[in-house]
Amino acid sequence: MLQKYRIMKFMSLFLFQVILMVLYFVFARYGGEKDHDIKGFEGTHVMIFIGFGFLMTFLKKYSYSGVGFNLFLAALIIQWALLCQSWYHMEDKFIYITKMTILEADIMAATILITFGALLGITSVNQLLFIAIIETVFACFNLWLITSKFKATDVGGSLAIHTFGAYFGLAASWAMAYGRKKKSDQPNQLNKPIYSSDMTAMLGTLFLWIYWPSFNSGLTHSNAEYQRAVINTYLSLAAATVTTFIVSSCVHEEGKLDMVHVQNSTLAGGVAVGAVCNMHISCGGAIGIGVGAGFISVLGYSYLTPTLTESSIIDTCGVHNLHGMPGVYSGLLSIMFAYMATADVYGDELSVVFPALSGGGGNSSNATAAPSSDQALAQFEGLVATLVIAIIGGIITGALSKIAIFVPLKEPEKYNDAVDWELPK
Repeated sequence: MLQKYRIMKFMSLFLFQVILMVLYFVFARYGGEKDHDIKGFEGTHVMIFIGFGFLMTFLKKYSYSGVGFNLFLAALIIQWALLCQSWYHMEDKFIYITKMTILEADIMAATILITFGALLGITSVNQLLFIAIIETVFACFNLWLITSKFKATDVGGSLAIHTFGAYFGLAASWAMAYGRKKKSDQPNQLNKPIYSSDMTAMLGTLFLWIYWPSFNSGLTHSNAEYQRAVINTYLSLAAATVTTFIVSSCVHEEGKLDMVHVQNSTLAGGVAVGAVCNMHISCGGAIGIGVGAGFISVLGYSYLTPTLTESSIIDTCGVHNLHGMPGVYSGLLSIMFAYMATADVYGDELSVVFPALSGGGGNSSNATAAPSSDQALAQFEGLVATLVIAIIGGIITGALSKIAIFVPLKEPEKYNDAVDWELPK
């Protein structure tokens, strides 16, 4: 029976890949020279495949799955997301693929990898792939809704990528655990790191830290906007890192550092500044945002994660503390900074940075005198819509993934590479 399920799994995957190939034959065309010189693609690519991949290797018996499934999911979802995102912007019934659209698909893949972090080790491959494919549809719809309809600005993806991925994963985790009898025995002892696995995970942290400015600045529209995004992201990351070391030592009863905080909370500044990184927030403001993100993330890992676990919401990588809360924090900051925006500060960039203030959807020559409260409202609508769609979509998808055909893992199979991998003797 097990062999039958494995054959079905890979046959269904192969069928999906064939369907993708056919869709590309029918709808996809090269985009010519358009967007050939965009910035940020290479750095973002490194983040998705090396940064996220190695960050997932901290579990002592799940490193193969962490880095391997990260590669597998990213390669599959980039193809799927490229179609799902482009369907909202088809020209003459065709999808024109450029370096920019591939970058956008790379960034969308991060959403699914964030959800993967929440569910790391507790889902079968079948469940994981089902969740990833369905989540991509929800996430692409949410991105289109908040950016094209509400005209929210989210150049670093704090709303559409980080917040969405985190709360979709947490909602799916809750749905998968709902109705299950609470175990009275000891928790799974494989859900722990060892010294060597923590070191490989730290490698992922370093790659993410170094390339995060590329991720946040890749979708900017002008050189000035690009420079602000890079500078603000860099300063916020640096401040979050220093704050993480300080707060981690303070919350430990013996004043020691926690490697979980160093691996994750040091990155929270990149998430927290994402929605506002292209704005005039000042260099000091960027540092202040990073300080706040460091506090939020470390305190979340120390006090909130244990509470969630007791409530049957498994968050293996702590994405709520790295992506969820800092993402919401960034959304709230975007409301404030959008409300404070003035033409005196932004000049001709006003309608480029804040599309809700332009009748032309981001063309600086069409700037209007619309009050900045319009953009603040767009940011609020984008944040609320993201949370609602992510939570509802996560609950539905998580509940459906419990169907027997997806072969949910039994408790002894969780966090264990031996279920899916041939291991060295």
